[in-house]
Order: sequence, then C-alpha cells, then structure tokens
Amino acid sequence: MPEPAATAPVRSQRWIPLLLLLLALSDLRTELRLLADQLTLTSLVFAVRHHLLAVVILLLQPSLWRHYGPRRRSISNETADKH
Repeated sequence: MPEPAATAPVRSQRWIPLLLLLLALSDLRTELRLLADQLTLTSLVFAVRHHLLAVVILLLQPSLWRHYGPRRRSISNETADKH
C-alpha cells in the first residue's frame, strides 16, 4: 500500500517567497524612502550594511520563485525512448 505522502498532490508553496519579500520590504521601508528622495553612495552603502538580510532576500527572489513554484514533472529516459 503506498504511503499517503507519496500519493498526495504536490502543492505550490509560493507563499514562502512572497512572505519573505513582504518582510524584506517592510524592513527596508524607511531606507527605500530615503533612497527615493536622494540616492547617494553613502545612503546605499548604509542600507546594504544595516539591512543585509533584507537585501539578500530581495536579490534572491527570482531563485526563490523558481524553487518554491509549482513542481514540473520531468520525463524520464524510459518514457522518452518509447515515443
């Protein structure tokens, strides 16, 4: 008898990168306002140094979306050879 976890449908967990994105943006809210008013090298360095985790999360968003997106079934070599 197959295990219930093996037969359960795979659900997308897109809420994880979305939650991380919202938390990173809320952490950087004040810094983004200051950068929007006047972009200087000093303000940019300050934002990155003091909010490093939030900046890294923003930079890794494309990778997170691919990782936590819907699972794609890969075609095995056996199936491809039969067609």
